[in-house]
Amino acid sequence: MQFPSPVSVQWVAEFIGATITGNKNGMATGINEIHKVEPGDLVFVDHPKYYEKCIHSAASFIIINKETTVPEGKALLVCDDPFEAYLKIVQHFRPFVPSTKAISDTANIGEGSVIMPGTFVGNHVSIGTNCIIHPNVTIYDHCVIGNNVIIQSGTVIGSDAFYYNGKKNREVWYKKMESCGRVVIEDDVEIGANCTIDKGVSHDTRIGRGTRFDNLIHIGHDTVIGKNCLFAAAVVVAGCVTIEDGVTLWGQVVVNKTLTIGANAVLLGRTGVAGDLEGNKTYWGAPAQEARVAQKELIWIKRIAELWDKVKKLEAK
Repeated sequence: MQFPSPVSVQWVAEFIGATITGNKNGMATGINEIHKVEPGDLVFVDHPKYYEKCIHSAASFIIINKETTVPEGKALLVCDDPFEAYLKIVQHFRPFVPSTKAISDTANIGEGSVIMPGTFVGNHVSIGTNCIIHPNVTIYDHCVIGNNVIIQSGTVIGSDAFYYNGKKNREVWYKKMESCGRVVIEDDVEIGANCTIDKGVSHDTRIGRGTRFDNLIHIGHDTVIGKNCLFAAAVVVAGCVTIEDGVTLWGQVVVNKTLTIGANAVLLGRTGVAGDLEGNKTYWGAPAQEARVAQKELIWIKRIAELWDKVKKLEAK
C-alpha cells in the first residue's frame, strides 16, 4: 500500500512507539509485506528466521523487535511487537469505512458500463468503460476494474487475504493480518460465476489483459496473472504466485504459494503444482511433471503385474 504522501520515519517511530537505528531522516512512501516490498517501503519482522531477509530486502525501513546491524541508508524501528505496529499503521492509512449504499458515492464507473441489480460496489472502486457486471457481484473497496471487463454473477472481487500472524504463545494463535492491498483487473478480462479473487495483503493482486476465467476459481492474495491466460473451472491458486503470459490451467489445477509458472505453460486437469515450472511445456500429475514423462511412467506402472508374471514363470523353469 502506498501512502497518500511520504511520511517521515520519525513520525512513524513516534506513532508506533519505536526507537530508530540508522537513517533517521528518511521518508516512507508505503508499507508492504516481505514478498512485495519496494524501495521506500516499511516492512515488519518479528521472528529471527526472517531478520536477514527483511533487513536486506528492498524495503528502506524495517519494524523489528531486536537491535541489530542496519545497512547504510536504511532504518530499523525497534519496538516490542512489530506485528501490532504494522496493524496500527495499516488501520491509520486504510481504516475500515462501512458502506451504506449498494454502489458507493466514491465509486467511479465509466461510460457504457452496466451494473446489474444486486451488485455491491464499494468505496473508491474504479470501473472502466463498457463493462458488464452481472447480478449479485461484490466488488470491495479500492478495487480497479479496467475497460471491457465482464464479471458473472456471484463473483467476489477484493475479499481479505487468507493471511495470519501465527504464534502459539497466545490464546488466539492466528491473528488476522489486515489487508490493505487491492485487486487490479486489466482490460478485456472475463471472469466466470462464483469466482473469488482476494486483495493483496499490502500490494496488488493483478489479472492481466485478455485473461479468461471459468466458474468457481479462487485466486489468492498478491498473485500476479499475466496476459491472455485461460483458467478452467475449479482452479485454485494460492498467494504470491506469479503466472506469466499465455498460461493455461485446466480444471481443478491447484497451485501452491510463492512460486512461478512460466509463459505459455499448459497444466492438464487436476495437476498439483508444488514448485516453479518452466514455460512452453505441458504438465500433469501431483506433483506436476512434464506430461509425456508422467504418461510413460503410468504405462510402466500398469505393466508391473505383467512383468511380475513373466519373472515368476522364468523362476519356475
